[in-house]
Amino acid sequence: MATSTQQWVRVYKPPRQLGGRGPLNRSQQRTAAALCFLAPALTILLAFVGWPMLSAFRTSLYDSSGFGQETYTGLDNYVTVFTDATFLKALGNTAVYAVMFTPLALISALGLALLLNDPRLPLRGLFRTALFLPFIVSLAVAALAWNYLIDPQVGLLNYWLRGVGIQIGDVLQNPNLAMPAVVLVAVWKSFGFYMVIFIAGLQDIPDSLYEAARMDGAGAVGRFRHVTLPLLTNTTTFVVIFALIAALQAFDQIYVMTQGGPYHATDTVVTQIYETGFQKLDLGVASALSYVLLIATLILSLAQFLLASRKEKDVSA
Repeated sequence: MATSTQQWVRVYKPPRQLGGRGPLNRSQQRTAAALCFLAPALTILLAFVGWPMLSAFRTSLYDSSGFGQETYTGLDNYVTVFTDATFLKALGNTAVYAVMFTPLALISALGLALLLNDPRLPLRGLFRTALFLPFIVSLAVAALAWNYLIDPQVGLLNYWLRGVGIQIGDVLQNPNLAMPAVVLVAVWKSFGFYMVIFIAGLQDIPDSLYEAARMDGAGAVGRFRHVTLPLLTNTTTFVVIFALIAALQAFDQIYVMTQGGPYHATDTVVTQIYETGFQKLDLGVASALSYVLLIATLILSLAQFLLASRKEKDVSA
């Protein structure tokens, strides 16, 4: 009797689950649990990001107004983007905006971060909070406030400048000054965010390196050049890429302050997307222009990822 029981135990196998698979191991259980938790977020992303992106790409291949029949045009809309004078002007303005905005935001944020990271400075927390506050204000609201500040009739900035004998007139109606004006508003709005990132990077630099540099006779400029800048490379790369992406997507303050004028002097890619899609109802060209902007943003994001990966390999090596 005992022998037959032992034989039965040896040949017995637990019943398989439905589908012919055995019980899930621990790794598979964790994967299944993770997918269950991710399912709501993935569903929302697919519904509100994935599907609109696919729909926009399809629209970019058609002559579509959003109403009535659509006509397949292939890549004609993309050809229009790179041949039409208005769109080329918008692409050029976007590049100019990025070239002006990125260095100004970077230098102002880094300079203030170096100042506010000094432990000898009193009320550092208050200054950090005050300089970060513009970032949490809506860019459209900030643009409205700056509209009143630089208004040629009632603006405080023009009033103060007239007091010292400087006349700048209506800046937003001057093709040479309109772009610098909207760039300065964007810098004022965002430099506090980049400043906080630089402060975090500065606080990760060990004080022992600065002490070693002092012992070697390095002054303030030498310590900044040979200690601070090299160790802030990853932070600086992140800020530069992030600022460039923000510059490519500039819209709010331009639409509020200039609507792309005067004479298309501040017309950017995003303002052209809005005008072409919602005012001219040419959804095909607007979608093609949107994908050009998307590809440029993806290239910058990929560049940031590759640079960060290379720096991590260098550090680990």
